[in-house]
Amino acid sequence: MSWFESLILGLVQGLTEFLPISSSAHLRLTAAFAGWHDPGAAFTAITQIGTEAAVLIYFRKDIARIISTWFRSLYTKALRSEQDAKMGWLVIVGSLPIGILGLVFKDAIVGPARDLRLTATTLIVMGIVLGIADRLAARDEEGGRHRAIRERKTLQQLGVKDGLIFGFCQAMALIPGVSRSGATISGGLLLGFTREAAARYSFLLAIPAVLASGAFEIKDVIEEPGHISWGPTVFATVIAFFVGYAVIAWFMKFITTKSFMPFVIYRIALGILLFVLTGTACPTPHAGESGSWRPPPTTPREREAAGERSRSASASLFTKRPKGKKQGVSHGSSGAGAFSGRKSAGELAGRGVCGAADARGCAGRGGHGSGERRVPRRGPAAGGAFRSLTGRAEIRWAHAPWPRARAAPH
Repeated sequence: MSWFESLILGLVQGLTEFLPISSSAHLRLTAAFAGWHDPGAAFTAITQIGTEAAVLIYFRKDIARIISTWFRSLYTKALRSEQDAKMGWLVIVGSLPIGILGLVFKDAIVGPARDLRLTATTLIVMGIVLGIADRLAARDEEGGRHRAIRERKTLQQLGVKDGLIFGFCQAMALIPGVSRSGATISGGLLLGFTREAAARYSFLLAIPAVLASGAFEIKDVIEEPGHISWGPTVFATVIAFFVGYAVIAWFMKFITTKSFMPFVIYRIALGILLFVLTGTACPTPHAGESGSWRPPPTTPREREAAGERSRSASASLFTKRPKGKKQGVSHGSSGAGAFSGRKSAGELAGRGVCGAADARGCAGRGGHGSGERRVPRRGPAAGGAFRSLTGRAEIRWAHAPWPRARAAPH
C-alpha cells in the first residue's frame, strides 16, 4: 500500500465510520474503483481503532463516569442501582453477540462476505430499514391529526433485552455494507428510543468490539509479518482519528434536529449503482481481492496456491516462444502483450492477442497477426499449449500466481 492510498483510505474511514453508510463498504469500494488491492479486514479493523479513539475522547466524561461507577458497584451494593453502573453492564451484554459471531464466522467475514454484490444488497436493504425506522420515529415525534405525540424512550429506560437486541444489530455490521451505526441506530429507533439515545448507546457499544477486533488483528499481523504495511496503516489510522472526531461532533448535533433520510437515499442510490457496475463487470464482484494482503509467493507450493487464487480473479499469463527469438511475457489481465520477436508489442496487441483467463478463447483469433489459425493441443493438467498450424510459433500459457511481469524460463 502506498502513502497516497493510506491517506485516501484514512479519510474515507474517518468520514464514514460514524455515519449510517458503512465505512467497511466504502473502504472496499474506494479500493475497487481506484484499481487498488482490497485493503482487507485487517486494515479496516486497525484503522477503526483511530476512529474509536475519537469516541473515547469525545465521550471521555461519560466513559470515565461509567467505568468508575461500574467498578465501585462490584463491591458497593448501594451503587448497583445507579444508571452508570447499569450502563456498564449493558455495554458488556450488548458486546457479546458481535464477539461470539465474529469469532465463529471469521473466515467468511474476510472472504466471501466482501463480495461487492453482497455489499450492494446490504446497502439497499439496510437503507430501507433505516428509512422505515426513521419514519416511525418522526411520526411519534410530530404526531398528526388523529395521532397524539408519543414520547420515545431514553437511555434510562434501556434494559438487558434491549441491550441484546442492540448487540445483534451491531453484529450484522460484520458484513460490509450494513454499517455498525446504521444497524444499531435502526434497531434503537424500532425499539422506540430517541435518535440521540440510540446514537449515543451505539457509539458506546462499539468501543469494546472495535478495540478487541483491532487488538486481535494486530496480534495476527505480528505473528505473520508481511500481511500489512505498518507505516501507511498507522498513517491512515491517525488520519481517521482526526477526521472521525470532527464527524462525530457534527453528527451528534445533526441527529437532534434532522432526519436520516439523506443517508437512506444515498445508501439506496449507491447500492443500485454498484449493482449496475458489477453487472457490467466494472468493477468485478471480487475486484482487487487477488493478492490484496498476501506477500509475493516464493516457494512452488505458494506459487501453486496463488495460481488458484489468480484463476478465480480472471488473471492469466501468456508467453510467446517463437523459434530462435527472445521470449517475452504479457499480462493476461490487461490483454496487451509485451512480446518480443519479429512483431512489435503494439502490432501484436493491435492484431488481437488475447488475454482472457480461459486460454481456449484465443483459438482462431490470429494472435500472431498473420491470419494463422491456432488450435488447442492437449497437455498436462497444469497448463495448455497452442501451436500454429504451420509450426512456426507456439504460445504457452499458465495462470499468473502474482500480477507482475516475469521472464519465461529458458
